[in-house]
Amino acid sequence: MIGSISLTLSTRQFRQIDGRSVGLVLLGHATMPVLAFGIARRLGLSPELVVGFVVLGAVTPELVTPVMTELAGGDTALSTTALVVVGVGSLGFVPAVVTVLAGGVTVPTRPIVEQLVVAMVVPMLLAVGLRARWPERVGAYDAHYPAVSATMVVLIIGGVTAANAAAIRSNIGLLPGVVAGVVALNGLGYGTGYLVSYRAERATRIASVLSVGMRDFAVAAALVIAAGLPTIASLPAVVFGVVEMTTSAGLAKWFDRAG
Repeated sequence: MIGSISLTLSTRQFRQIDGRSVGLVLLGHATMPVLAFGIARRLGLSPELVVGFVVLGAVTPELVTPVMTELAGGDTALSTTALVVVGVGSLGFVPAVVTVLAGGVTVPTRPIVEQLVVAMVVPMLLAVGLRARWPERVGAYDAHYPAVSATMVVLIIGGVTAANAAAIRSNIGLLPGVVAGVVALNGLGYGTGYLVSYRAERATRIASVLSVGMRDFAVAAALVIAAGLPTIASLPAVVFGVVEMTTSAGLAKWFDRAG
């Protein structure tokens, strides 16, 4: 998925990225755990669920974000760069934020490193390298790369829903509050991404909206489990995955039509 969409990118596109735009996305990202904490406390959720929300807000943008940005007509190079920068920064950011907001819970960084390197950095560098080496040969198939990534997104949505169906069913009583919280966090994330970049060009705004509003729920769930927290603490990430994949796909389609 990441590799196919990165085949559309060139080193020139990365050099043209405005550092201020990356900074604005990072600003939006930094507000997400605070919003998550406020939402969970406002809903009166249990301490375990509050921790789950904070971790969800603090993790990297979803790995699908560059694909959604491309499908929406946004700045894919910006969303990819922001994802890598946030991913590296998360090694210190996630543990620090969780410690401050969630009462000293220790969050391991290894799952973040593994997710970032295996699923993001390696495919992206390989794809950009191939395009730099054989620009004409790789560029001849530019029209097909987004379709490949879009197909992978559909498979991921189905996989997330199926894999977490049991967890959702077993905690059905907690669902109303958790669903309300993740919908609010997802929506506020999109709104924050828009606010920090509303003066920028349209492509930059799209990248910012999706990069801030989309959270890597898989990493969030993995961190919760790796930290030795109760399984119930991963419920916000599980539900967020279903909500985010649905809303981001709809938002990407709306952006594409509006463009």
